[in-house]
Amino acid sequence: MKISQKIFNVISKHFKLPLNLHEPYLPKNQTLLTLKKCINENHISTFGSHNNKFEKLISNFTKSKNVVSVCNGTSAIYLSLISLNIKKDDEVLIPSFNFVASTNATLAAGGCPHFVDIDFESFGIDATKLDNYLKIKTYKDGKFFFNKLTNRPIKYIIPTHVFGHICDIKKLLKICKKYNLKMVEDASEALGSFYKKKHAGTFGELGVISFNGNKIVTTGGGGAILCKNSKIAKKIRHISSTSKKKHPWRLIHDEFGFNLRMPNINAAIGINQMINLKKTLKKKRKLFELYSKIFVGLNEISLFKEPKNRLSNYWLQTIVIKDTKKIKTKSIIKYLRKKGIEVRPGWCAMTKLEHLKNYPRMNCKNSEILENKIINIPSGPNLIY
Repeated sequence: MKISQKIFNVISKHFKLPLNLHEPYLPKNQTLLTLKKCINENHISTFGSHNNKFEKLISNFTKSKNVVSVCNGTSAIYLSLISLNIKKDDEVLIPSFNFVASTNATLAAGGCPHFVDIDFESFGIDATKLDNYLKIKTYKDGKFFFNKLTNRPIKYIIPTHVFGHICDIKKLLKICKKYNLKMVEDASEALGSFYKKKHAGTFGELGVISFNGNKIVTTGGGGAILCKNSKIAKKIRHISSTSKKKHPWRLIHDEFGFNLRMPNINAAIGINQMINLKKTLKKKRKLFELYSKIFVGLNEISLFKEPKNRLSNYWLQTIVIKDTKKIKTKSIIKYLRKKGIEVRPGWCAMTKLEHLKNYPRMNCKNSEILENKIINIPSGPNLIY
């Protein structure tokens, strides 16, 4: 029997089909009441009481001093780089195995993406490999390290916590100190993930969370920036609100800015999910434990597990194909989707995208392998009752 059929048999035996990849836990009655309150207040756009409450709930959960809610995760990364004073052609280290948002935000902010490889333990940046690479490929001039090939300064790094699994953050922080890099953590998928009891997105200068429709908490669309420095948080609020100066009636803008804040009604959707987040996280972990049991005996695959000393939110459950020469990931995906089980492959590595071919990169062999080695399977908390 083919592995695709084995996986189907196991999943269909334990869950009712069809299955979506990920559906958030929405406490419907509570959410409807909050939405009704928001509508009755006649304030559904930005700067409302629900924005404030949502940000406070995130702050309390993550222990981040400042939280700024914005319209999506990509905008959150963009605003983070702008607030840290990125200059034209500053190079930004970005994992090649990644959603394209970090690259798009870097380019929009005027920076230059510089792609680096990942490890197989966390699917995040390989810190040891990166350190060895920077030793050889950079030179120091003043405060900063420069790319020998481009003569551009390498000033930022955006590590991603892939599928909710925290990357090798401790080693990456040492690299930041060694090479004078500012860190913007892409914790878009990692709400509820911790390294030694410290929440994802609170290690670097700034951290980013996404509330897109398929995330562990959704506001339909949205994001948030976790920020240690209150002055930087104030700057982000200003820029993301069209850089409008406070005045009782005059419309005065004092610098370049955008309307990138989260609407009040979107925040209202997220409030009760944040209140119930611990319950959701327990369900996500139970789902991982269930998959671990039911996949026993499927020797062709393994289930991706949180790395040591890290507590994952298990946003997307992931199976790893052990031998991609014998087993074709695409055929498994096609079979399962046809049978009513929504699955997806890993991202196409940034280093394989045609429109990004001229940007600097290290050898990203692991990133390019991983696309054809993993499959995300149904992961919604509602699968556990």
